Amino acid sequence: MKFALASTSFLLATVPFARADWPEYRGPSHDGQSTEKIARSWPGTGPRQLWKIPSPGGFSSFVVAGGRCFTLVLRDVDGAGREMLTALDADTGKELWAAAIGVAKYDGGGDAGAEGNQGGDGPRSTPAVDGGRVYTLSGRLVLQCFDAKSGQTLWTRDLVKEHGGPNIRWQNAQSPVIDGDLLFVAGGGPGESLLAFNKRDGSIVWKGFDEKMTHATAVPATILGQRQVVFFVQSGLLSVDGRTGKELWRYAHPFKTSTAASPVIDGDTVYCSAGYTVGGSAARIARSGEAWTATRLYFKEGNKPLANHWSTPVLKDGHLYGMFQFKEFAKGPLKCVDIRTGDVKWEQPGFGPGNVILVGDQVLALSDDGQLVLIEATPAGYKENGRADVLDGKCWTTPVVSGGRVFARSTKEAVCLDVRPAAASQ
Repeated sequence: MKFALASTSFLLATVPFARADWPEYRGPSHDGQSTEKIARSWPGTGPRQLWKIPSPGGFSSFVVAGGRCFTLVLRDVDGAGREMLTALDADTGKELWAAAIGVAKYDGGGDAGAEGNQGGDGPRSTPAVDGGRVYTLSGRLVLQCFDAKSGQTLWTRDLVKEHGGPNIRWQNAQSPVIDGDLLFVAGGGPGESLLAFNKRDGSIVWKGFDEKMTHATAVPATILGQRQVVFFVQSGLLSVDGRTGKELWRYAHPFKTSTAASPVIDGDTVYCSAGYTVGGSAARIARSGEAWTATRLYFKEGNKPLANHWSTPVLKDGHLYGMFQFKEFAKGPLKCVDIRTGDVKWEQPGFGPGNVILVGDQVLALSDDGQLVLIEATPAGYKENGRADVLDGKCWTTPVVSGGRVFARSTKEAVCLDVRPAAASQ
């Protein structure tokens, strides 16, 4: 089912923007980092707003490619809630097309009430864009591929019906991950809980394992010369050769209720964390020929100091930067943490369970109440370079940077902001 809906008013950008893609949930390199140059400070009024539109429901972030941006929203269609993939013109915010991807019916998890925390529910997953195609994984574990230009459905795979996939509490939140010609997800049943698909036609390349899925998105990375995909499942971390599905190494990490933040990789060190009194830990990965080992460096149990509820930190020069908290809505701190020791270098309250990316040597943070904040990525201390109130509604999404612009959304609206260096934007 496809819809072409009119967007609300928007402000046209007057200066052309260079195209730079942010094609997946964790960006072009799967680590939440951008190599773009953006302004190092903002005026008191904040970055220039290019457009703002309604964007109702859910916690899906934007991806940007080919002059378009894509996200999942919640809409009423013929009297029923639907998860919708929307395609917007990146320059104007005008909706180009929308396609229904599944029933929007949830068993809670998105409407927690707290002071300063506005309720709302909806899709949790973020699309991926590659080669003129858009890939989605619905809350009910339906994997789909669409033509990015027209919105036409190219192929569909139902993980529940075709692979015996048991869904989890609060439905799926992981995003599809593309590495090379393959697309990776968790969510199948026994013997096929981890799956690799051919991104062109949706055919199975490999399947395996008896793991139970989490809400965390997998991470492709090269560790000790080997390209691999690290899944964060209920037993802990499981790394596989992405081409074959062969197991490389495992690392045990506790599971309680939900695991939603992705692992973070720094050379031979892998960090992971979860809320619900679990806490954070790191492993050192070693290799001897074809034999791999994962040895624990530290484990700091509990909601403090290293719990990441669903906010995946970013890495800069051996230090993690991100929201380390559990259900501290509008109050939880942003912290700087040594990835190899787990030691907290500094912390700044007032962010809640928002999300961060790294742009050059600056952290771009979106608090859960819509504050966009620019921070120096240094362990020396908290240094804020800019702050602006940019969104109403609950922001459990990740801001992204593409072509000198920030794209961000909440459970109510979406915004595009000009953050190019001053010389380029004047």
